Amino acid sequence: MQRLTVAGRLLITALILAAIFFGFRYFGGNDALRKLSPKQSEESATLPRSDDQTSTASSDESSASDNGSSSSSSSDEASSNSNAGRSFNYTPPAPNGGKLKGVVELGASGFNSFIIRVDDQKNWKLEKAEFGNSLVIENMASDDDVRSGLKSYIGKMLDFGVSGRDIHFVVSSGAVKADGTQKIIRALKSLNYFVNTVTPEQEGSLGLRSVLPADYESNSFVVDIGSGNTKISWKEGGSTKALETYGAKYFQNGTSDEAVATEVKAKAKQVPDDHRKTCFIIGGVPFELAKAVRKGKERYTVLDAPSAYKLDNAKSKAGLNIYKAIADATGCDQFVFDWDSNFTIGFLLAMPK
Repeated sequence: MQRLTVAGRLLITALILAAIFFGFRYFGGNDALRKLSPKQSEESATLPRSDDQTSTASSDESSASDNGSSSSSSSDEASSNSNAGRSFNYTPPAPNGGKLKGVVELGASGFNSFIIRVDDQKNWKLEKAEFGNSLVIENMASDDDVRSGLKSYIGKMLDFGVSGRDIHFVVSSGAVKADGTQKIIRALKSLNYFVNTVTPEQEGSLGLRSVLPADYESNSFVVDIGSGNTKISWKEGGSTKALETYGAKYFQNGTSDEAVATEVKAKAKQVPDDHRKTCFIIGGVPFELAKAVRKGKERYTVLDAPSAYKLDNAKSKAGLNIYKAIADATGCDQFVFDWDSNFTIGFLLAMPK
């Protein structure tokens, strides 16, 4: 081999390779190759199709699962909350010109201020509202604290454009019972302001004047759930009927939920059957309930059914107990919260022109 030239060596190598190639073909080389690696060939041929089918099946299953979950969730929501998504379409008449008037409510849990524009026809619009906390019922505010807070309210009203003679103060019927109320009255007297007091019946009547639209006087009633008491009122034969029962802080006196519910139901059942179509509701706890379901800046919010709410603090739970008792007793399923109304605005509307 060593005597062979390079060309000879290459020729012999080529002949050997050719003999191997044709021999391999003769003994079924391609089939042999396939038999050497059957698994790899089969997986390569089936994986793409398997992926497509699995993906489609998973997608369908996921979609069905999501739809089923959504449907179940929606069904559960609907069963526990029959009022979800409902709205109350009503627009009260706007005042034609008119003047600004202000009022400060001295309530059982704090004092709040409201400024309205009202015309000669008693059409009104809320221009500004502020909510404070004087801790009246807990008797924790000093005379100076009350005086300072009231001066702040008065100053803001004057700055807004309300005349000093058109600013009024009203003590709620629930706050009258609180020991700390006298501190507020003394502070106001020192500022040369007169303090108006109201009975529960008067408060219920004033709340109705503020919140109940004229178009609903013949088929609806009003509820005001306050901290110190709850007022239930309606129009009957041209006059206003108003009843008082427990307020949302009844738990502080050790009164049971059952006892409160029993009395509230007894009072609510006095609302005539033909006045139970709609209940217009206001007060601190209804405010919390409405806040949870309000849509945008709507003036009227339809509350959810009592069973839809899960509340934590004691006052809210107590107010919810009152709301449920009224709903159970009257069978009314549309409780409409008015974001702008308050019984003290009714006081302003009841004043002579």
